Amino acid sequence: MAQKKQALNIDADLARRLLGEMMLIRRFEEKAAEAYALGKIGGFLHLYIGEEAVGVGATSVLRPDDYAISAYRDHGHCLAKGADPRRAMAELFGRRDGLCKGKGGSMHLFDKTVNFLGGHAIVGAHLPLAAGVAFAIKYQGGDQVIVCYFGDGAVHQGEFHEAMNLSALWKLPVIWICENNRYAMGTSVERALAQPEIWRFGLTYGLPSERVDGMDVLAVREVVSRAVERARREKVPSLIEADTYRFRGHSMRDPAGAIYRTKEEVEREKQRDPIVLFRDRVLEAELLAEADVRALEKDVNDRIDDAVTFADASPEPPVEWLLTDVYKEDAEGV
Repeated sequence: MAQKKQALNIDADLARRLLGEMMLIRRFEEKAAEAYALGKIGGFLHLYIGEEAVGVGATSVLRPDDYAISAYRDHGHCLAKGADPRRAMAELFGRRDGLCKGKGGSMHLFDKTVNFLGGHAIVGAHLPLAAGVAFAIKYQGGDQVIVCYFGDGAVHQGEFHEAMNLSALWKLPVIWICENNRYAMGTSVERALAQPEIWRFGLTYGLPSERVDGMDVLAVREVVSRAVERARREKVPSLIEADTYRFRGHSMRDPAGAIYRTKEEVEREKQRDPIVLFRDRVLEAELLAEADVRALEKDVNDRIDDAVTFADASPEPPVEWLLTDVYKEDAEGV
């Protein structure tokens, strides 16, 4: 048993935490999809199903005072950072007890209490914000880091290259994590990028850069751990390309993605399900028993059922809230 545990280089508590967090995100997303189909969630809904190992693995090596920022596929990152699933679900429902009082919705989750600095709906627009946060950390003499998640669709935006350049030039403590799920909104990486190996863009700017299996939570954890240590010790940024795959479509408006990928491909990729792969590894290593996994599943199901109940019971925001939390210039334009 000792040799098997050593092979994974984790203990039972960490195994339980990593598996439990991935399960929580998966169940949250499944319930969100059900609520969307019932009309309880409006607008767009982009699910993280299949990509859970990236957010959980990366967050597992962060401190509570570290920061994370994301694009619009943000539910998993927000939950991994420690946000309350009840308030996250209420935000998706557009209710007053949501993380943003029901005014942000799915693509704009934000939780200052856990240093999650938001989901951002404009592709690539949050990368300069991440660089700015990293600049503030360095300017104030802190040793925190910020992890910035973005998809492969952001790589051909100008903000990506501007942010990479500034972070390298000014030696900012930011870890850039590209969750490459291959299709952006619906166009394959090979058709969109002249250089489809995204990690290589970091080399152009002199950044430590590497690719990792984004379906392996321990591999992600190991790579991000090295990047975090560099950022803390030397204020050196890193670019990590996580090879992952979303099992659902781009959004609930495109639930299957059948136009640009085959059913056979999706089913093949589901054999790399990060939750199933990690569960099997920890069971084989005897870090957890089948009873432990069942207990985790029950706990996760109960928590997410409670989150839906909480969101359903939360009142809608009053109309007058439309005029609050709005930034505007004063009469003099200052």
